[in-house]
Amino acid sequence: MSNSTSSSASSTSPAAVRAGRIRALLEQCGLLEPSQLDEAFRRARESGTTVLQAALAAGFAREPALLEALARAMNVPYLRASEVPIPRESLDALPAKAVMQFRALPWRIENGALWVITSDPWTPGLTDALRLASGRRVRFALSPAAEIEAAAKRLYGVGADTLERMSQDDRIEVEPEEAQDKLDLSSLDQEASIVKFVNQIIWEAYQDRATDIHIEPQEFDLRVRYRIDGVLHQTPVPPQLKRFQSAVISRIKVMAGMDIAEKRLPQDGRISLRIRGEEIDVRVSTMPTVYGESVSLRLLMRSSGLLGMDKLGLSPRDEAILRRLITKPHGILLVTGPTGSGKSTSLYAWLHTINKTDLRIITVEDPIEYEMPGVNQVQIRPEIGLTFAVGLRHILRQDPDVIMVGEIRDKETAEIAIRAALTGHLVFSTLHTNDAAGAVTRLLDMGIEPFLVASSVEGLVAQRLVRRLCPACKRPASVDASFLRKIGFPLGRMGEGRIWEPVGCEECRGTGFRGRTGIYEILVMDDAIRSLVTARTSANEIKAEAIRRGMRTLRDDGWSKVLEGVTTIEEVLRVSEEDEALAES
Repeated sequence: MSNSTSSSASSTSPAAVRAGRIRALLEQCGLLEPSQLDEAFRRARESGTTVLQAALAAGFAREPALLEALARAMNVPYLRASEVPIPRESLDALPAKAVMQFRALPWRIENGALWVITSDPWTPGLTDALRLASGRRVRFALSPAAEIEAAAKRLYGVGADTLERMSQDDRIEVEPEEAQDKLDLSSLDQEASIVKFVNQIIWEAYQDRATDIHIEPQEFDLRVRYRIDGVLHQTPVPPQLKRFQSAVISRIKVMAGMDIAEKRLPQDGRISLRIRGEEIDVRVSTMPTVYGESVSLRLLMRSSGLLGMDKLGLSPRDEAILRRLITKPHGILLVTGPTGSGKSTSLYAWLHTINKTDLRIITVEDPIEYEMPGVNQVQIRPEIGLTFAVGLRHILRQDPDVIMVGEIRDKETAEIAIRAALTGHLVFSTLHTNDAAGAVTRLLDMGIEPFLVASSVEGLVAQRLVRRLCPACKRPASVDASFLRKIGFPLGRMGEGRIWEPVGCEECRGTGFRGRTGIYEILVMDDAIRSLVTARTSANEIKAEAIRRGMRTLRDDGWSKVLEGVTTIEEVLRVSEEDEALAES
């Protein structure tokens, strides 16, 4: 009799009643089979997650479809949280800490109740915690987790919960002006909240695929911007961040091994991090400005630097030309372009392709961006006299087969590189010029004799990076033929493909683009080009002759990628403006 009573009590316990109600709602959705429901409940018990999380993790349904069906079953709104306008009154109803912890976004206040947008209304303790934090009755609307996260980041800013906690701590809160100078930074940088906030900034940038983080003091705020796919995007941050400017910058300087007391001079440093198994090197640079030190962080993912030739975006024809050039026994191969055009990535891809045990490869770099197994890499240190020229001169005594010089900056470095090429070494390096032919003019301007350039240089590569269209949301574009003629687009090649345009979706975070690829201009030095170089012919004439001999310009390669659906006309125009005069002539 007692066993029967115990069993009956167990079956009608609050937990069992709640589980039965949840099961009934999920059955009403009509998206899960009974066997999938059983499996979801089993997984939830074993993992300590909710049934909803277990069902989604198992791949039984897609989150938007399941939440939309669940909202109908529960008779509550289903929303796109990132598109819903939320009044300030609602945002103030919940502290940032509760929003970030539970991924629950306050939506509106109605009849004394707070509507909260969540992706899982069955999270243990959610209702009680939000009721306690807001002091109101709580009702739920449903939205996908990614939508809520994006909206919370936009409305509250990165690290809002951390700064909120810091604002409540009298030891950390400071005034924006003179009080910052009186702050004891040596103790402040150890504060867990500061550490967490800086880590959040770097983690957000990593998740957004940013290459750079810029922390820029303004008169009344501290601006944070990420460079993603070559374009700067301002990142939402809490308005009170300005009050913690000194603390944040001090923490970064401590991590980078800089002098936190020196604020009048620029400084450089480096941070090594491991984020979820990914090794990340961060190059740090500080610069004093009117409103405080501006900090730039360059994120270098070690694994992403070692790309193969097939990942650079080269056409089959250009890849074949480059493979022939990088396997020559001697000579110089130069890659040109402005800062941020992917020159270093190309150099590492070339080295990665030819890196074998029968070749001795030595590099001289500033800085060493990616560590390559099997390659001897030398870090330039100008402060102790180890310049590119000095390093290169000593490398020649190390019996190298291939030498990579990070950049040819002056006549001395250029002369040693040319001497190395003429004495049987293969040399890779970079120059800052607008196009391939311009590299010849640059070397001549440095004071190098034309016959030395002509006899040592084997190839010149100009490159730019264009943003890739997001494959999930791109759509065919309708472009006026007169506009295409005006920009020199090859209308005769329209049969090779079609033109696309960006839209924006969750996959690309609304930008319409995801990732970048290269467009290239490869000038191979043959007898005709060498004679022009020796005669000190202008860069435009050299370029025109190379085009006659089959070279494709940056813009030509860009048009091919437009027709392949890889990028847009606007992207090609943005990065290849210097080709316009030649295209119109």
